[in-house]
Amino acid sequence: MTARPIAPRATVSGRPGKVERALRASPMGKLPHVVGDAATLARRERLALTLARECYAGRRRRARYLSADLFGEPTWDILLDLYVAAREKRRVPTTSACIGAHVPPTTALRWLRILEMRGLVEREDDGRDGRRTFVRLTERGSTVMEAFLATMADTLLVALASADQAEPGDAAPQ
Repeated sequence: MTARPIAPRATVSGRPGKVERALRASPMGKLPHVVGDAATLARRERLALTLARECYAGRRRRARYLSADLFGEPTWDILLDLYVAAREKRRVPTTSACIGAHVPPTTALRWLRILEMRGLVEREDDGRDGRRTFVRLTERGSTVMEAFLATMADTLLVALASADQAEPGDAAPQ
């Protein structure tokens, strides 16, 4: 099983396609550096995993209240799905990642290619079945997701604790 990078496709017209435009639109920034003792880091990882699961499930629950066509963010769905799968030690076939994105397969594959070019995900051949590939977060992708989700979890805990202590009718801080 080998991870294989996807090379950018040349455009026939000479104009950049959607993938190339998306790559140029947002360059990769520096990775955050997280420090702490082993217990603190383990807590952050647990909180990040819980938040990732809830974000993904919450995005599906919205359809009970609002029309699903109002929302669309396949890259975030893919990243959340792959993050949870990595933490649960599950391999994700490329087709499953596409299904989990809740968009047409061609759209999901285009976004997977963008995520690959950004160094956030990589594909891996099955090894037993030449027709199947798996997709997973790269070390960079895992680090970015971990940092974002842990920071979001910490922020939510502080905000919820603050809201729980506020008296009814108190003005929200601005």
